[in-house]
Amino acid sequence: MLLRSATMVLVNEYHHTIEPGVRMMILVTGGARSGKSRHAEALIGDTPQVLYIATSQILDDEMAARIEHHRQGRPAHWHTVERWQQLDELINADINPQNAVLLECITTMVTNLLFDYGGDKDPEGWDYVAMEQAINGEIQLLIAACQRCPAKVVLVTNEVGMGIVPENRLARHFRDIAGRVNQQLAAAVDEVWLVVSGIGVKIK
Repeated sequence: MLLRSATMVLVNEYHHTIEPGVRMMILVTGGARSGKSRHAEALIGDTPQVLYIATSQILDDEMAARIEHHRQGRPAHWHTVERWQQLDELINADINPQNAVLLECITTMVTNLLFDYGGDKDPEGWDYVAMEQAINGEIQLLIAACQRCPAKVVLVTNEVGMGIVPENRLARHFRDIAGRVNQQLAAAVDEVWLVVSGIGVKIK
């Protein structure tokens, strides 16, 4: 009975978030294949128009297949933009309040920025402090743009801190930077959803 009551509260809050025309920033986080993408799309609901910002880059056939799979699963009326830098330029105050923005995902954006800033240098020689400062600059611009946007904005990210400590320097710094980026976003948004095994739990 207690579980059923908790579920009803969760469902009621969930439906509250999908009303078109409500200005809101939402962060959806979870592990790989947790169902966070599907949950984020459900939060959009029946929004008339959606700007979908995809931050992935097509680097091999496997990634191309993944991107195509996601693309086919999205509604035809969604407008997709593939971009991972200067995202604040896409999210602006001119967006119709009845529409929505879905950005997927923050973690891939951080990955792309890291390798862009690193260039052709060996990752062992990267200045991770300077790189994190540059990434934080992008994140702060993104947060400011989302806060100015009159429409609902849903951001998807990966929960990176629940596994073992990575064995190499690049992976450790990536985990730390991505984790701190998630903390910044979670502090700035109106709602945070954690998705585990296809079930979303509102934690903020």
